[in-house]
Amino acid sequence: MTDLKDLTGWPPGMRVIVRKERPYPGARLRFDDVDGMRITAFATNTTRGQLADRELRHRRRARCEDRIRLAKDTGLNNLPLKTFAANRIWCALVALATEITAWMQLLALHGHQARRWEPKKLRYRLFSIPATVARTGQRVVLHLSGRSAWAELTCTGLTRPAALAPG
Repeated sequence: MTDLKDLTGWPPGMRVIVRKERPYPGARLRFDDVDGMRITAFATNTTRGQLADRELRHRRRARCEDRIRLAKDTGLNNLPLKTFAANRIWCALVALATEITAWMQLLALHGHQARRWEPKKLRYRLFSIPATVARTGQRVVLHLSGRSAWAELTCTGLTRPAALAPG
């Protein structure tokens, strides 16, 4: 096992930045957490800017990689169609679905733990609730099954964006 403190084989100017922080409330501790604190480390050869700026850039990069992982879970992992043009449309649809899901979690599910759910959990809990559509007069009414444990959250999520609209 190599010692990370010995950077002789690394490129010139390479630094390892280690940070100790408290996990967010409710987080499960991992086996490599020390005294209840989460240890994170990253390597960089950037010399300009303050240390806090470099760490912020690293955390933003991790958020970007999370979005890529979520897009793969949404359908980007496999290209099911035969032609390049059809798969290009498939990728555009996956990107659109990922964006709509992200905005839905931000706006419609604000203040609930569902904001952090992965696509698989969203499909299982919210997107698969049995429903019927009824047309009365000039209105369209969506009737959600009351048997679902997540029907109330879905109703709240459907009405919240309308409450956020200006005017």
